[in-house]
Amino acid sequence: MSKILIIDDDPSIVELIKVNLEIQGHTIFTANDGLTGMAVSQQEIPDLIILDLMMPGTDGFTTCQRIRQLEKTKEIPILMLTALSSTSDKVQGFNSGGDDYLTKPFELPELYVRVKALLRRSGKSTAAATLPELLHVGDITLIPESREVKIVDKVVRLTPIEFEVLHCLIQHHGQTVTTSKLLEEVWGYSPDDDVDTIRVHIRHLRTRIEIGEKKYIKTVYGGGYQLIPEGFAGKESQSTQQTF
Repeated sequence: MSKILIIDDDPSIVELIKVNLEIQGHTIFTANDGLTGMAVSQQEIPDLIILDLMMPGTDGFTTCQRIRQLEKTKEIPILMLTALSSTSDKVQGFNSGGDDYLTKPFELPELYVRVKALLRRSGKSTAAATLPELLHVGDITLIPESREVKIVDKVVRLTPIEFEVLHCLIQHHGQTVTTSKLLEEVWGYSPDDDVDTIRVHIRHLRTRIEIGEKKYIKTVYGGGYQLIPEGFAGKESQSTQQTF
């Protein structure tokens, strides 16, 4: 199966996750602080990192940023595990480089779903789907082999999540893709109230694929998001872009 690193200062949480993921066949490494976690991540190069945010010394936000700065580990998917549940906390976590966010207390089946989805996206799951074929619509060409997107003459490397979000929007271009559909197709689950995850990644994706004043992802208020392959002159307000 896969190699998973758990970085958490709570021994009971570490043992709970370790035992249950080992039962599923994964190889588990553990660290009880951020500095040790960074060292283990460089030595073992895990397929997935489960990272607690609230740790003494080097907290999870800083640990995540440093892991992302290092060549060996910059693309390893990171599941953030924390008791913090406000929107601002989630935004800070995603801005630090996290891929997904699981709030304590959590149910083990939910953890399994998040782990499976992250491994699938990174291509580390034994059941990982093959990458989609090259897609071209309007100004946008998606290049699966390198997880790049070409917008007119601009080529941008995407994170696995950004790639899948854009792929989903391209498949349904011209249509409104609801937040629940994005959660289901990209993250593999569909909780009714977890839209913060999508908002942050959509915002990041927009900054990568915009060309000057030309934008490609439109917010459909109360509905979701719509990809406009030919682009449009952005008229959405600053506050809207910051939220969505």
